[in-house]
Amino acid sequence: MSAIATNEVPETVDQQPLRVLVVDDSRLQRRILSASLKKWNYSVQEADSGESALALCHEQSFDLILSDWMMPGISGLDLCVEFRKLENAQYAYFILLTSKSEKNEIARGLEVGADDFLTKPFDSTELHARIRAGERILKMHEQLAEKNREISLTLNELQSVYTTLDNDLREAKKLQQSLVPVRFQEFGPSNVAAILKSCGHVGGDLVGFFEIDANQIGLFSIDVSGHGMSSALMTARLAGYLSAANPTQNIALDVRADGTIVPRRPSVVAEDFNNLIFSEIETEHYFTLIYAVVNLETGVVDFTQAGHPHPAVLAPDGTVEFHGTGGLPIGLIEDATFDDMQLQLRRGDRLFLASDGITEAQDLEGTLLEDEGLAQILTQNRQSHGNSLLEAIVWDLTDYAANGEFDDDVSAVLFEYNHIPK
Repeated sequence: MSAIATNEVPETVDQQPLRVLVVDDSRLQRRILSASLKKWNYSVQEADSGESALALCHEQSFDLILSDWMMPGISGLDLCVEFRKLENAQYAYFILLTSKSEKNEIARGLEVGADDFLTKPFDSTELHARIRAGERILKMHEQLAEKNREISLTLNELQSVYTTLDNDLREAKKLQQSLVPVRFQEFGPSNVAAILKSCGHVGGDLVGFFEIDANQIGLFSIDVSGHGMSSALMTARLAGYLSAANPTQNIALDVRADGTIVPRRPSVVAEDFNNLIFSEIETEHYFTLIYAVVNLETGVVDFTQAGHPHPAVLAPDGTVEFHGTGGLPIGLIEDATFDDMQLQLRRGDRLFLASDGITEAQDLEGTLLEDEGLAQILTQNRQSHGNSLLEAIVWDLTDYAANGEFDDDVSAVLFEYNHIPK
């Protein structure tokens, strides 16, 4: 073993000295190295073999390991390999002391986890310079570890926030689904079915129906702009204006002095909604609407269309006709007016009011379903009725969609007219 020269090096003073492990089977070499290290104010421990060094590393942690390469039993190279395998060991800067100068041997040492090497003989100035370089790397490693701890804590906090938000959104979805408490109802021989599927936790679609009197029912389909919580809150507020439980709070109905309930003209309902947006609700959202009043005795449907997809009528033979002229969405232009329109249902006809989440579904090539695609789906499922028909439509829509998922909320109201018109 070669001793190092003892050139004087200025003393290093650190508040927390590095913990150094010196590993060498030569007692003299260990003492020479330890003396220099203690002189530079490092905390030093010694091990006379690779085996004893590993035992110490299991018990405590070190910042720097100086190990002779050639030792009986576990060599310095093997010690480096085994040390890097320790699960609970903190990172330590590993310097191999060797008389080897072959490049392939040095490369091998670096490959197995050594950070640096010194070729014997070397003097204390070179050793101290290498250790100081290791200190800088250790400091950077410590700073990186601290940043990683901070990031981990932040991610844990974000995960906690996300979990809370996710739970809240799941509850919000249940509450939004409760806005459509009845999904199927019979009105004599006729019936109404409704479906509402949000593309996320919550969405901006709303569908429903309510009984006006023994001979009339109201149907509506609404699509609020945007997605997420603000859109969902808007639909919740709109649902309150179309209450099925309390006619006196329903914007679509008038209650006369004698208690008689009569429907308001659909166009007036749309205009009142538009005025509410600008005068009371004060939101950046707008929404599209189909509101229809169905006369169960005659099959006449009076409706207004405010930017919503066209109402479709599916005949018993599978023929599909679309009605309406489009109209402006509600909440875009102050004092906007809307049109009253009318269509005639025959026995067996089904009136389908759908959101644009259906007509604007896209296939793999980005082609929209549109009215033509909807007509085809309605026709091929004409043997189904009520909720079964709605589920069949969603099933076919899922097949059509590019990724099997919807990019927008999907909702619809289906009215099946089975009265004998008077």
